[in-house]
Amino acid sequence: MSSGPGRAHTMGEFQEQGVSGTTTTLGRPASFERRLDPLPASVRQARGLMRRFLQDREDLLDNAILVVSEVVTNALLHAGTSIDLSAILGEDGLRVVVADGSPHQPVRRRYGPSSGTGRGLMMLDHLVDDWGVEQRDFGKAVWFRLADGARAGSSPDPELRPPAELDLDHDPAATVTVRLLQMPLLLHSAWREHAEALLREHLLVSLDDEGDVDPIQVHAEATDAIAILEEQVPGAEVDLDPERIMGEAVEPHVSAVEVEVVVPLASVASFATLDRAIDIALEMDVDGRGLTPPTQPEIQSFRRWVCRQVIGQAQGAEATPWSFDGATLVATPVEADWGVEHVVSARTSRIAADQSNRILAVSVPVLELLGYDDASELVGQRLVNIVPDRYRQAHIAGFTMYLLVGRQPLLGRPIVVPALRRDGSEVEVLLTVNAHRDEHNRLVFLADLETPMA
Repeated sequence: MSSGPGRAHTMGEFQEQGVSGTTTTLGRPASFERRLDPLPASVRQARGLMRRFLQDREDLLDNAILVVSEVVTNALLHAGTSIDLSAILGEDGLRVVVADGSPHQPVRRRYGPSSGTGRGLMMLDHLVDDWGVEQRDFGKAVWFRLADGARAGSSPDPELRPPAELDLDHDPAATVTVRLLQMPLLLHSAWREHAEALLREHLLVSLDDEGDVDPIQVHAEATDAIAILEEQVPGAEVDLDPERIMGEAVEPHVSAVEVEVVVPLASVASFATLDRAIDIALEMDVDGRGLTPPTQPEIQSFRRWVCRQVIGQAQGAEATPWSFDGATLVATPVEADWGVEHVVSARTSRIAADQSNRILAVSVPVLELLGYDDASELVGQRLVNIVPDRYRQAHIAGFTMYLLVGRQPLLGRPIVVPALRRDGSEVEVLLTVNAHRDEHNRLVFLADLETPMA
């Protein structure tokens, strides 16, 4: 393999096609060109383009999607400009170019094993047959080549596979239609963002590990499962405008009664890989090796449910609807060093919670407002205990997206919402939530509840 900046291979073969979509001309290779916006959604768009372009080339598909994801992500992070994605498929395999407006060439760095960045060039070395960088008048272009046939790697961990009785020795085009009942659309969107961050981190850390499991193959299979869902599960149409979000982010508008997902039988194993890989990535976070923000039990309960629906229905099991009841809602003790005395002694209704959604402290007026006798009945519980069921999905998804990407349509803005009282009744409150850091740099959410003016 040869690599490094300055290897100017023939890029004109892309430009002479002169097309914005995929073309196939008699006697000429298939190709496409597409300009992507400098937005996170462009990474998913790039994967989708490569998936459609290589739909008949399974030997190239997984590695191409993985490398394109990494290179486009790096362009977003380090260039912040529009990205030109080009590909050509010919007799010598696949050639891909990702061009951006930054003149700065990628530099190989040595990061610690817990770093969430810096290993993109290592991935290129592992996955492609050749790659390089060429300077352009208005930026640079990273190119790579994949020859015919997937590069050899270690076999994935058998524990990441579905049960042995699942027979996958079928026609490669065979599929199974999976019915996802009571599909939580907002939860799926938040889970997908969190899962992609966890898997990326897991891959980057695992590249330094020496073992029998090929982390690149694991990552490719797991992202294959995510992509299958992403391409077929509709998004929740929720306006993030603070004036409208509470009217739209409510059941039943954020769930689908049924979503049918067509899964290639060859990809059923990818859902078992995804399930196990996320568990491993979460264990890395517990061990202090991960950087991805924590998530809620509902998010992981959703992941287990959707993976088991695919694997089970591929074996003939009946569809089981999603339910929030499967998530763990156990209270956990609050350490004494959180320093939330100012909340306890507040004369107004105030609640403090940590980034795991756990209630740290409440004021006496909150107890009166929500019908509780003692603070111990709420402290250590999760905030969802005072959120009506119809808003629960929006609460979990919004909390996850704030921690992950800083999305905060309601933070710092007073908004009228219903709160769930101890007896199951509801009371309207004017809620204002703000985020702070305590003396140990831990994230604390302070919620002020007032009785709205008539």
